[in-house]
Amino acid sequence: MNIPSGFMCNAARSFTLWSPAAGRLCWRPLGAGSTSRMMSSKRQTDHLERTVGNYRQDALYPAEICGMVSESETVKRLRIVVHPDFTFKAGQWVDFFIPGVEKVGGFSMCSSPGLLQREGVVELAIKNAKHPPAHWVHTVCALGSQVALRVGGDFFFDPSPSDPAVDLLLVAGGVGINPLYSILSHTSDLLHLSQASGGRDYKIGSAHLCYSAKNTEELLFKNSIIQSCQQLPDKFSCNFHITQQRAEVDQHLRPFVKSGRITPMELQAHVNPQRTLCYVCGPPPMTEAISKTLKDLGLPKDRILFEKWW
Repeated sequence: MNIPSGFMCNAARSFTLWSPAAGRLCWRPLGAGSTSRMMSSKRQTDHLERTVGNYRQDALYPAEICGMVSESETVKRLRIVVHPDFTFKAGQWVDFFIPGVEKVGGFSMCSSPGLLQREGVVELAIKNAKHPPAHWVHTVCALGSQVALRVGGDFFFDPSPSDPAVDLLLVAGGVGINPLYSILSHTSDLLHLSQASGGRDYKIGSAHLCYSAKNTEELLFKNSIIQSCQQLPDKFSCNFHITQQRAEVDQHLRPFVKSGRITPMELQAHVNPQRTLCYVCGPPPMTEAISKTLKDLGLPKDRILFEKWW
């Protein structure tokens, strides 16, 4: 992948000092004091403060917006070309640095590591908000806009070929679908690798997605999710839960749509204490309620992983 030299130089001036590390390009924040000064102000650094205890990579990479599409009326999906050394695990997020914007954004990637390997890009789906980084995405961001990304997060699915098979239960609320869609897409990629090798590479079980939103218009990635379920019906399944739907549900969505919140009965149907690994991402009250229900259903605490800092 070729990155224009002007892009690299401009990003360096905006964000970083260049230094060689282990034979590769490494981009780091300017000065040891710059981060600590930012961390001292809630007004500037709510995301960085909330995630100060989380794992994050050292490298800060320049990146460029190469595609934009409206995923819904309130969510814009960005396609971002990144440096060849950029890596992440399905479910992780990025610190999102924007020239001229003091606040640092924190957005979970919705794309899979496989897309990065194939095309050299990552994708973010960002909801419109007053928060400066999100506001910038919806009002200023354009093709060719230059940003910088740093990967972080302890919430991810990254099995090794030698790991025993697990059944995934993915529970999402609102834009909490982003890291779970990354995990679902990664699972699909691993399934295809396993099929190509005759099952020698990865042992992949099933994946069921419970996804709750106000209405079907706010269900992100719904068509791609349905397509995955139709292509691999023995592996993937999903239920879309809508809580404030007024319009009639489109016919092609009806088999997958349920009215009302996610129920303990549905969760129970997909919980096996020995095989199930559950990932939850949604508003904190939802995450807490789902986690409690899963524990009551006998799923061990260490098999319930959640992301709710956002």
